[in-house]
Amino acid sequence: MATETVGFVGLGIMGGPMAENLLDAGYDVVGHNRSDESVEELEASGGEGATSPKEVAERSDVVITCLPDSPVVEEIVRGDEGVLDGLEEGMVVVDMSTISPTVTEDLAEAIAERGAAMLDAPISGGEEGAIEGTLSIMVGGDESVFEDCRELFEVMGSTVTHCGPNGAGQTTKACNQIVVAAQMVGVSEALVFAHQAGADLEAVVEAISGGAAGCWTLDNRAPNMIQGQFDPGFFASYQYKDLRIATDAGEAFGSPMPQTSVAHELYKAMETTGRGRDDNSGVMQIIEDLAGDEARVD
Repeated sequence: MATETVGFVGLGIMGGPMAENLLDAGYDVVGHNRSDESVEELEASGGEGATSPKEVAERSDVVITCLPDSPVVEEIVRGDEGVLDGLEEGMVVVDMSTISPTVTEDLAEAIAERGAAMLDAPISGGEEGAIEGTLSIMVGGDESVFEDCRELFEVMGSTVTHCGPNGAGQTTKACNQIVVAAQMVGVSEALVFAHQAGADLEAVVEAISGGAAGCWTLDNRAPNMIQGQFDPGFFASYQYKDLRIATDAGEAFGSPMPQTSVAHELYKAMETTGRGRDDNSGVMQIIEDLAGDEARVD
């Protein structure tokens, strides 16, 4: 039986199932979220609610945050009634959001000044991975702190990798999102092309999934894409945000990003056309807009 109390701030589409898995593994979980409904769901599953991030920290041994972007993470950690206000020496803060590597490094310094430690541990795998506990978790921070938290990570993910010091987890996640976006856009282009050429979309998906083009997107998203089903496992708006992080980092480090820049613009179009709450595979709709036709099976 787990003995640690885990605080969890951010019980959304990813954080909620992750907190549930920790409860199922025997951890006591204290949660906070901007919406009361998510906290009530946690309580119904055996967790406890808290009124602020500060209270979460005060009642926990380890605090996990899983939030939308850098400004929100900074507010939750540094703001009034924030996590910093409730930290004690020796505690660990694990940020499983996807945010800027430089913001991560600054937060790690602020947390260290309180005598605590921070791990940046962004995740990949979508809502399915969060529910099933099969996420890929990319961790930056002190290796000994990582080892102390390994059992926690292994409840939530099936691939857990220590990537280096603070910020390295976020850099690795940026690499992940570059590849994810490339897959989503490439599969979208291929399916719209196949439709325009009069091919059987289901046959195309089956055929190319078994060859060199095989990838996660073809296996897990293409069958829904050709049905026009874009219920979110990972919001397109979050993909857009993650690509902004990647392109900004590319600019800072002088790394060329031609393909990522195009994907960034396509996901920007998802936002401007009101599709940001669709799944990130919904970028296919932008390609369809350009083609003037929808690639769908009957």
